[in-house]
Amino acid sequence: MEAVAEGLWALAEHHEQRQDIGKAVKCLEAICQSSVSFLPIVEIKTRLRIATLLLKHTHNVNHAKSHLERSQLLLKSIPSSFELKCRTYSLLGHCYHLVGAIPSQKQILNKGLELAAISGDGYGCLRFAGRLWSCNFNSQLANSLAIEGDYNGSISALQHGLTSAVEMCYPELQMFFATSILHVRMMQWDSTNLVEESIKSCNVIWESIEPDNRRHCLGLLFYYELLHLFYLLRICDYKNAAQHIDKLDALMKSDLQRMQHIQELRNELDTLNHSLSRSDLNYRDRSALDEKKVKLEERLINYTGMSSDGKATLEPAYFGNVKRAWSDKIELAPPPIDGEWLPKSAVYALVDLMVVVFSRPKGLFRDCGKRIQSGLQIIQEELVLLGITEGVKEVELQHSAIWMAGVYLMLLMQFLENKVAVDLTRSEFVEAQEALMEMRSWLIRFPTILQACESTIEILRGQYAHSVGCYSEAAFHFLEASKLTQSKSMQAMSHIYAAVSYICIGDAESSAKAVDLIGPVLGVIDSFVGVREKTSALYTYGFLLMRQQNLQEARIRLASGLQTTHTSLGNLQLVSQYLTVLGSLALSLHDTGQAREILRSALTLAKKLYDIPTQNWVLSNMTALYQQTGEKGSEMENLEYQKRKVADLQQRLAIARSSIHHNELIDKVKLQVHQLNELDMKKAMAGPSKKVDLDIPESVGLPTPQRRSSARLMDVDIGRLGKKKL
Repeated sequence: MEAVAEGLWALAEHHEQRQDIGKAVKCLEAICQSSVSFLPIVEIKTRLRIATLLLKHTHNVNHAKSHLERSQLLLKSIPSSFELKCRTYSLLGHCYHLVGAIPSQKQILNKGLELAAISGDGYGCLRFAGRLWSCNFNSQLANSLAIEGDYNGSISALQHGLTSAVEMCYPELQMFFATSILHVRMMQWDSTNLVEESIKSCNVIWESIEPDNRRHCLGLLFYYELLHLFYLLRICDYKNAAQHIDKLDALMKSDLQRMQHIQELRNELDTLNHSLSRSDLNYRDRSALDEKKVKLEERLINYTGMSSDGKATLEPAYFGNVKRAWSDKIELAPPPIDGEWLPKSAVYALVDLMVVVFSRPKGLFRDCGKRIQSGLQIIQEELVLLGITEGVKEVELQHSAIWMAGVYLMLLMQFLENKVAVDLTRSEFVEAQEALMEMRSWLIRFPTILQACESTIEILRGQYAHSVGCYSEAAFHFLEASKLTQSKSMQAMSHIYAAVSYICIGDAESSAKAVDLIGPVLGVIDSFVGVREKTSALYTYGFLLMRQQNLQEARIRLASGLQTTHTSLGNLQLVSQYLTVLGSLALSLHDTGQAREILRSALTLAKKLYDIPTQNWVLSNMTALYQQTGEKGSEMENLEYQKRKVADLQQRLAIARSSIHHNELIDKVKLQVHQLNELDMKKAMAGPSKKVDLDIPESVGLPTPQRRSSARLMDVDIGRLGKKKL
């Protein structure tokens, strides 16, 4: 019977190589369903192969789980079989993760850790294997604990894995665990010092890896560089963030070139194999072709760590996420770490997003547009592969597709959000409407996965309403946004935005509301990480003081905020807004020399950003300046230019207001999202990416347990709010 089993195994492998997975599974299931009994060890190995095939090539997680659970039962009667038990526990833990059965996952992983601990106390290869499997189980356990919000438990599991990696003298594995610890520390963010310590630890470990080995750890390098960049953006260290963005962009372009070269090698091998299949080749030609083939295969293995048939040179131990085709993944490191943090396409999209996030505040809108289109194209292609086509809704997704769908959908919303921000800055109101309506459509179709985006969409509705001069409606949406998030940062920014809208309304009652909103934020302003909230709050408070004719105090607050904005954020739009208010202040104080200099700088920045409302605001102040100084010629010239700009803006506003989407976006009605019934909710909630805070994108790779808002990698500019009432 063993010969029969080996024959069916070989036939299954043949079908797998031909990508006929259905036939491969049938061959293997013939062993499990046979009326003649095979040895338990044969059935266990067969069921493991079936489960591996199903997890690798299909969405049939429950079928794979059934085979693994049967294998687990059979293994109880076999005293040894350490490797088979560990592989079963690992794959079963992964299945439980995919179906959202976190308690079952933790239980099976703890069994694996107990088994690995016994073997890890042994000698030689068995001891090494035990520690390696211990690392595997700790990696999966840390992920499940983080999903439940047990960050301390997650870090503890990762530190156990790091200890094992140190004992094995395995620097690549040490880097995997050190980077994972950094990820969880950033999610938890109890202390900036602890995050900084994790970054330093990663730097030390990375330097300990041999240079020749680093090039095989591209996934780890992407993982660490992106996390480091998220950290720098969060603390508003944009100066140092620039070099990391350049490095990530260069890494992505280099990997694209490498993949192109690999494909060329594969094409050349295919041509060689076709030539070798000819029966009329003489011995000399065949020998020459065989020699050339060997050299090509060696080059291919050097590039990919795989043979020409796509098989890994070492069997992976499933670190990171589930396996993927070689062309679609960036491995964290060579096997047995293998695995990945995110699919290659998601990493590429994240790099594009980082370029957008960094370039938008600097007014580099052409670069932003290219990257937004690139990222959206990548994401749309991946969503189609996941079965998300037009009309498909959340409850129709396969369990195993939900988590990855969440990754791409959250990235999609990030790109659309940045598109809305760029369009509003450039007064492209109709385009902003379309992008915002698309965000709403995605939220309605995927209400649980994208639950965190409700607050973001309300903020963007407020931004749109304010940009078209509907200040009361804008304040409503900002305040609604603050109710939809538990993020203190998002609540503060929402209140700051609402305060600016109330200031622009201009009456006494609205000014009082602005004071009530901005006062509490200023009281806790130093408790936030970075200076984003502080610079926005100081701008708003200075703007309010100016309206209240408290000019000297306003100048002090605004000057302080401008200095911090210029040195830490580099946000040109916010800088131009600061300069405009300061220029207006100088004019009110009859300091015409300083007013002239400040307003010219503000106008230059506003022109660079194509920010027409701010240009009009500056131009109106310059007209008042020329009136004070008696420069009649300059006044008339400035007025003529201002009229053209006002006419341009009014035309854009008229088109926006005539759109079918305008009233729907500004109406004082919160977006109503269909609430799923209990059964549908359970299915949708199996995907852990539904709860996110994209201040650091743990939605991309590792979820958070709280219902929080998408705080975004870069807040929508407060600058576009502080415009003179139209």
